[in-house]
Amino acid sequence: MSTGPTHAMSGLLAWAAVTALAENHPVGQLSPQSWAVGAVLATGAALLPDLDHPSSTISRTFGPVSAGASALINTISSFVYRTTRTRKDSNRDGGHRGLTHTLAFALVAAVGTTAVVQQSQKWALPVLMFVFAGLAVRGIMNDWCPRKDALLITAVSGGITVLCVVWTDQSPASAAACGVAVGVGCVAHYLGDAITEQGCPILWPIPLAGKTWFPVAPPKIMRMKTGGTVEMAIVGPLVTILSVWLSAAALQRTGVLPFLDGFDLLPI
Repeated sequence: MSTGPTHAMSGLLAWAAVTALAENHPVGQLSPQSWAVGAVLATGAALLPDLDHPSSTISRTFGPVSAGASALINTISSFVYRTTRTRKDSNRDGGHRGLTHTLAFALVAAVGTTAVVQQSQKWALPVLMFVFAGLAVRGIMNDWCPRKDALLITAVSGGITVLCVVWTDQSPASAAACGVAVGVGCVAHYLGDAITEQGCPILWPIPLAGKTWFPVAPPKIMRMKTGGTVEMAIVGPLVTILSVWLSAAALQRTGVLPFLDGFDLLPI
């Protein structure tokens, strides 16, 4: 599941599921504004791990800036892979599906986001919103948006950022919730990659079967081809439908969707 649209919607699905099901936890009791900020962050963060691939959706989002960041991350990821792999690990450069595809990276991203937002709601959060909104837009519109039109992505993500900042002005977003959203988005990406043919080294650096970079994946019969018929015709649409449903269920609890009060969207 490494196409941009499916990854992006899986991030929204994961955030919607966590907030809808965590009724007795603070992350399930967010204000509508905080939930919306988290939704943008999680959707964008579901593209973040692919920053290690020069031709990925995220690497093309902001033109030379994201391309340069991708080249740097790819180099670091390759170095970490080569220095930590065992004899049983595959002999590859390790740039893609390496360091950024591990729970360790998701934890760092979540903690880092929390720390940055805690420093300033006025400048840090808008910057993060702008970046992750851009990733979310590029991911969802990947099939329709010109590959090199970074200006369009910048304009749309800027608009989303302004709307969110204005709307959340009277209800500051929780720094911890922002961190959780980014972590959730990254994990959604890993789970999507894990069900593809290559698997995903989620548990690095824990050695499994003698491999530090063990590709976590279900049995081969349950895996799918990236961008193949199963993903595009079944998995992608299903993820989209579930994300809309669970988003509505999560927002219904905040009271922002009064027209749904008569419906039990999450009968558990």
